[in-house]
Amino acid sequence: MAKKKAAKKSAKKAVKKAAKKAVRKATKKVAKKKTAAKKPVAVADKKTTTINPYLTFNGNCEEAFHLYQSVFGGKFDRKVHFKDMPPADGQPPMPEEVGKRIMHVSLPITKDIFLMGSDSNPMFGEVTFGQHLSLSVTAESNAKADKVFHSLAEGGKITMPLAKQFWGAYFGMLIDKFGITWLVSCDPNQK
Repeated sequence: MAKKKAAKKSAKKAVKKAAKKAVRKATKKVAKKKTAAKKPVAVADKKTTTINPYLTFNGNCEEAFHLYQSVFGGKFDRKVHFKDMPPADGQPPMPEEVGKRIMHVSLPITKDIFLMGSDSNPMFGEVTFGQHLSLSVTAESNAKADKVFHSLAEGGKITMPLAKQFWGAYFGMLIDKFGITWLVSCDPNQK
């Protein structure tokens, strides 16, 4: 009888031990699945594409960017006025007031993030709240810029086709089907 009790006790211990082991194993499996589910399917290569905020103003871009420079520090990476543009064929000369406006300014915030901006050109209308923020995508190649541009443009509206621009970049603009404005470029001069 004592042997039977000892055997039963030993069997119960073995069952408990096996059950605990099975629970631990199952818990680990569930934890692994949860961890795997949280991992992104694909991570963008840091060197391929950057996205930066692009702000548009109604004539006070330079003033705003001097404030941002005083807050974040740094030096302007690029600052171009509308008067620096080559004259367009068949277009009347640009008014002096418009020529003084900022066509593009770029302020490095970190090694990888730039705050970018420009003034609106009154010849094309004023900017209203809600239209003053765009996203600027800089791709590592023209082919990548084409892929990003045309993918974002599906169902949206191209406002400036991708093309080589006078400042050296391959650049285009669009509004996606959700109303977001995107500026897409590949710029060999971008640091």
